[in-house]
Amino acid sequence: MKAATAIGIGIAAIAIIMAGIMEGVTPTALLNINALILVLGGTAGAVFGGVGMKRFMAIPKLYMKAILSQQPNLAERVTTLVAFAERARKDGLLALEEEIEAIEDPFTRKGMQLVVDGTDPDLLREILEAEIDAMAARHKLGSSVFEKAGGIAPTIGVLGTVVSLVHVLGNLSAPETLGPAISGAFIATLYGVGSANVVYLPVCYSLQMMSAKEVDERSLILEGVLAIQAGDNPRIVQQKLLSYVAPAERLEVEGGGKADLKAVAEPAAEAA
Repeated sequence: MKAATAIGIGIAAIAIIMAGIMEGVTPTALLNINALILVLGGTAGAVFGGVGMKRFMAIPKLYMKAILSQQPNLAERVTTLVAFAERARKDGLLALEEEIEAIEDPFTRKGMQLVVDGTDPDLLREILEAEIDAMAARHKLGSSVFEKAGGIAPTIGVLGTVVSLVHVLGNLSAPETLGPAISGAFIATLYGVGSANVVYLPVCYSLQMMSAKEVDERSLILEGVLAIQAGDNPRIVQQKLLSYVAPAERLEVEGGGKADLKAVAEPAAEAA
């Protein structure tokens, strides 16, 4: 689902608030601007210090990718590559050159261009595997920003609680204020633990899952390109590539017609 991350975060947040209300906590009791500034500001500062300006400024873009990006359609990739294999088997590899410019996915276009240029198969694999490894490394850097935030936020929340308790313990002369003051002190811990486990870590896991899916997609394309270069039978190419596709999605390939060579979907958004 395209907005699964946002929906999941919303469900978790609503569940926490509803549980608090059922325990008798009023929504206004959970609102503490000072604690919010401390946790969000402290976490942002610590993350900025750990990842640097460039990766920190990419955070809004990464949020959008985690929430809005769709998973790659592996079945569609198989159909398209099989169509390329059929064309190459019928008219030769050079006949694919006229189709290359219409390919929207840069990785597929690069692979097919290397095939048409007559690149050695071992070198072709090496080049495309380097592309996959570099992409996975970029994705890991992106998701690590939220992983760091998920580890830092609870600690910042505890620090906020300690700061508040220092103030509370310095005013023991007014016992009637101790209850509300101590209650308010723990709001910072709630914000820290809550933001880490409801927002930062789910976004991190979403980006990691997207990265794994795109690695699978590019691995599929790599094997398809090599099979086309080797002149494998299109049916053999299809069966080889279907190993990357979930069983429930294979009927889309096995029962569908031939793909339009120009209809190569855009790649999944990179968390770069």
